[in-house]
Amino acid sequence: MVAGGLYNPVVLKRFTAVWESDTQLDIALKHYNNLEKLLKVTLDYKIPVYRKFASVEEQNNWFLASDKPKLDKYLSSKIISNNNKAIKADFGFGEVQHTGRIDVNKLIKSYKTFLDYHNALKEESFNYDALKVKKDYLSYKNSIGKHIVFSEGFGVTKNPFFKNLPLSPTKGELLTIYAPELKIDFVLKGPVFLIPIGNDLYIVGATYELYDLTHNTTQKAKTKLLEGLKSMISCPFEIINQVAGIRPTVKDRRPLVGQHKDYKNMYLLNGLGTRGVMIGPYVAKQLYELIHKDIPLEKDISLSRLN
Repeated sequence: MVAGGLYNPVVLKRFTAVWESDTQLDIALKHYNNLEKLLKVTLDYKIPVYRKFASVEEQNNWFLASDKPKLDKYLSSKIISNNNKAIKADFGFGEVQHTGRIDVNKLIKSYKTFLDYHNALKEESFNYDALKVKKDYLSYKNSIGKHIVFSEGFGVTKNPFFKNLPLSPTKGELLTIYAPELKIDFVLKGPVFLIPIGNDLYIVGATYELYDLTHNTTQKAKTKLLEGLKSMISCPFEIINQVAGIRPTVKDRRPLVGQHKDYKNMYLLNGLGTRGVMIGPYVAKQLYELIHKDIPLEKDISLSRLN
């Protein structure tokens, strides 16, 4: 509910391609387009990412990266000069193409409404003790099904059926600011991300915290985000909101997907980390094909790699 929703096929810290970025992006964008038609809402907002350069050396590294086969269609080879007085960028920007933002909050709310309409959603805390696992079916209270998929994010840490997963959850905090003088129609990436969401409002994010795994917002994160923001912009702004969430990140930076080793009608879809809007449709499609077509998962995402 608090995710920024940015999809970006490039790791901008190191100028490298995201794992399976071409395939992920192709599947994800088709999926969100289908959801827009189904839910009759706009979810996918196409918007370029401008990477702010801190030095001539970073410009040179960008040029080198833009020639690489997996990056040349994403990284523009032109340096964009800064002509916005509200932005501090003496060395200009590099543009990442084929990027955008999924309105995750709207997606969740709209999909819940759709499921409610079709009487296909129950909103309640799950009681693991009430799940009865049989050879050919499962029962839960008054419901019977062939399969169950646990897709709980950080909540999987309380799931008795999927214990001891190599999950390394990280807390992330975001600010929403109002900056009427900024006037940008691109995502600005420097020490933090600055994502325009309309009406002179911007999301500023995000932090990475390993030890405090509550959903409480903190002054420490706020200070860190403001330091990054003030190094990028010089115009006045007002903080509208601060939110926190827990990312289900994994030690090897790959999702956790697949079948329970003992209960063959029980499955997991988790570990989407910091790039859920890109990875989610990609791994969900593979899990669907495993369950319904018996097509094996690729090794990189499968729980079998942990054995």
